[in-house]
Amino acid sequence: MMTSMAFTLRTDAELDAALAELAEARGVSRQELVRQLVLDEAARMRGRSDLDAVLDSELPRYAVALQRLGQ
Repeated sequence: MMTSMAFTLRTDAELDAALAELAEARGVSRQELVRQLVLDEAARMRGRSDLDAVLDSELPRYAVALQRLGQ
């Protein structure tokens, strides 16, 4: 079961207009839009962290080959 919590987001006119435009284009409320955008960004961040970990562990093995390709 998901617990719901209140959260206040203060916006200026520019942000409010952008939220309204995006929410209308997606057919969702501003609240749902913010929820979706935050969850999407969190997923991307986790994905980048996973990619960084793989690159850190695998790139050293191919360093010489990559240097030769770069010449």
